[in-house]
Amino acid sequence: MEVSMLLTLPTASNGVQFLSQTPSAHRIDGSASPRRKIARLETDSDTSTRSKSTVLKGPITIRVQSDDNAFKAPARGVATKQELLRACVHEIMDETQEDLRPLKRATYEKVYRTCRSVILDDDGGAHLYDNVFHREVRDALRRIAATLIATKEEAVAWIATLVKYCKWFEKRIALLESLLTYLDQVYVVNHSSTRVSLHDEAYHLFAQGIFGNAQVAELLRSCVGTWLEWERETHSIASNRAVIPELVEYLTIHKQFSAFEQYYIDTTREYYQRESDQTPQDDAFEYFKRVQARIAEEDERARAVLPVGSWGVVRQVTETSLLDGKVEWLSNSLLPELMEARDTTTLGEMYKLFSRVDGLKPLQEAFKFYIQKVVQGIVTDVQRDEDMVQRLLDFKAQVVNVISNSFVKSTTANEGSSTDVTQPDPTFISVMNNAFTFGFRSRRNKPAEMIAKYLHLELRKGQRTLTNAEYQAKLNAALEMYRYSEDKDVFRTFYHRMLARRLLMSTSASDDSEAAMLKKLKEQYDPEFGMGEDMFKDLNVSKDMMKAYHASKAENERAQRLNVFVLQRSAWPFTVPLTLPTLPSEMQKDLEQYEAFYKLQHSGRSLKFDHALGSAVLKGRFSNGVRDLTVSLYQAIVLLLFNNQEEIAFAEIKARTQMEDGELRRTLQSLACGKKKVLKKTPPGRDVDDDDVFRYNADFWDERARVHINSIQAKVTTEETQKTNEAIEGDRKHYLDAAIVRIMKGKKEMTFEQLKVATIDAVKNHFAPSVNSIKERIDVLVETEYLKRSDEDWHLFQYVA
Repeated sequence: MEVSMLLTLPTASNGVQFLSQTPSAHRIDGSASPRRKIARLETDSDTSTRSKSTVLKGPITIRVQSDDNAFKAPARGVATKQELLRACVHEIMDETQEDLRPLKRATYEKVYRTCRSVILDDDGGAHLYDNVFHREVRDALRRIAATLIATKEEAVAWIATLVKYCKWFEKRIALLESLLTYLDQVYVVNHSSTRVSLHDEAYHLFAQGIFGNAQVAELLRSCVGTWLEWERETHSIASNRAVIPELVEYLTIHKQFSAFEQYYIDTTREYYQRESDQTPQDDAFEYFKRVQARIAEEDERARAVLPVGSWGVVRQVTETSLLDGKVEWLSNSLLPELMEARDTTTLGEMYKLFSRVDGLKPLQEAFKFYIQKVVQGIVTDVQRDEDMVQRLLDFKAQVVNVISNSFVKSTTANEGSSTDVTQPDPTFISVMNNAFTFGFRSRRNKPAEMIAKYLHLELRKGQRTLTNAEYQAKLNAALEMYRYSEDKDVFRTFYHRMLARRLLMSTSASDDSEAAMLKKLKEQYDPEFGMGEDMFKDLNVSKDMMKAYHASKAENERAQRLNVFVLQRSAWPFTVPLTLPTLPSEMQKDLEQYEAFYKLQHSGRSLKFDHALGSAVLKGRFSNGVRDLTVSLYQAIVLLLFNNQEEIAFAEIKARTQMEDGELRRTLQSLACGKKKVLKKTPPGRDVDDDDVFRYNADFWDERARVHINSIQAKVTTEETQKTNEAIEGDRKHYLDAAIVRIMKGKKEMTFEQLKVATIDAVKNHFAPSVNSIKERIDVLVETEYLKRSDEDWHLFQYVA
């Protein structure tokens, strides 16, 4: 044998290993083998080393040690050699044979050498491939298929039998690949256009004979389905479930996994769709918890038996099947309950689950409807108007907390980064804002009015024990409520009036806070809040004027205690009173002196006094001590009457003060019916009647040296609120008239629909007009000949130049 022939040994063969490990390789038919060449590794230096089955890495050097006749097959006929190989292959592929060491007919070495001879010497590769290897493998698979079909075992046990045969087949084919190396590496390689490797051919036959067998495939599906059904119904894990991952491994090897996966998915979909259809829609919370448990079970099962690529698919199918047709029901039923309970954890679980099944839209609708309903309930609760804004703020804080902790989505921080950043879902923020705006519409004007009053009280109280940051956050939260109101002009009007009261009556906690609030309103909300700048300017000018007036008087004069604010009528939201109450002569004299001084400074100007917002400090002498009383000017006028009389009837008080009836009754009520009763009323009661008599309460006592007597007139009364709203409605008519004329002047001709849309857009920053109010103003403008209707089309309006 030539060295060149030896060096052409197939490199992928395990034949040498079998040769070196076969004890009987030195003897044939009981006689000693002839001297032969032995391929030794360069590292085999002695007998003990050669006996080791060491796995070597790197290049291998083969050294020829003996004669040229070592690998020659025995001198036999071709048919004999083919028959020997057939018998050995048949024995190897006999599924009943467990131990194949040694083979009955030949050693592994002999099989290896005989195959070599058939391929190289006899050119018998075609017969060996088709009539020996292919046929024996096919016949073995037929027998195995018949055995599987006849096997009557429990589902998972049957699967275990199938897996056992898969393992058996894998080992036997590996052995054949080693023994028939020359068939695989020489004959097949030289005939690659018509032949495939022994491995591929065998596994192709297995796929056809086992998995391609209709009965075996049906049994496999039935057993897998039975196993899945049992685990799902009992919520348990089959004791021998470990065989399923082995089955999946062999299905993957034999390229049958896709069909198995599809069956697994279809079974999962059908099972959970059936469960969903059979669930009554009575207890949404219980069903949602069951869905979560089912998803967790199915996810655990998939992770235990399926490859990672199938986990997400199985989870998605489970979620979609269980929630098909149920998302809207769960959203409408669960969300209000969870919002009331403030269960942000379950809400977060709903959000994550629904987002995976494209179910966020129903959740958003339920969220919007719930917010609208709650906001409408708060806004329309007339009995609790005073608490409206605080209740709205508390509810919004609750909603924001839910969005921030439950409705959260993950986004990638930067392109190419694996770090996820969580942030509140902006869609739910938009839903919240729209819902609040819609809820405010249920009672036009009132929310804007109450927000202005809320800020009025907060600016009067100041930050007190709050830090500056906390106080500013509180004010900002109220301003955010203002954004939801479409009645911007209502808020602006009430805020303007109450700001004027705070500034004139010095009841604001901080002028700096007032100025900062006006700046924020002007820059971030409404440019028309610039009117506050003129108000502060008037106050500063008035202070300078009073300093000059006081400087012109002697230090001991009563005029030193007088303080007058001179205001521009255009900058302040007050009307000139038609009548004034009668002041005590001393007060009246002081005002006349100031008026003379002012006119000397500003000739041509006239002053109109308004005592409604005036205040005074009186020294009250009571049996329990002296107290300084901080009262309104109206209260001071009444109290000063009792310097000379102990008791005065209502009618007499009215005649001497000349006060308007309603103002007088409120003033007396604040002095005689409140918590701090400086006067006593006969008969007792909360209301002031025409026959009541009042007398000085000498027993009045308060622990503080300076006592503030709350003035009902200083508050925004129901009548004043009504007058303010009437004034707002009048201003709105002027806004609409101006907007319509301006639009028509530019367009010249428009249909009613076009004019309506343009008008709403023009005044939206002030208020949201109704369609009827727009129609009414258009009709008025037609009557006053600013507009006219087209002769051809009644709905077409034309501008009259």
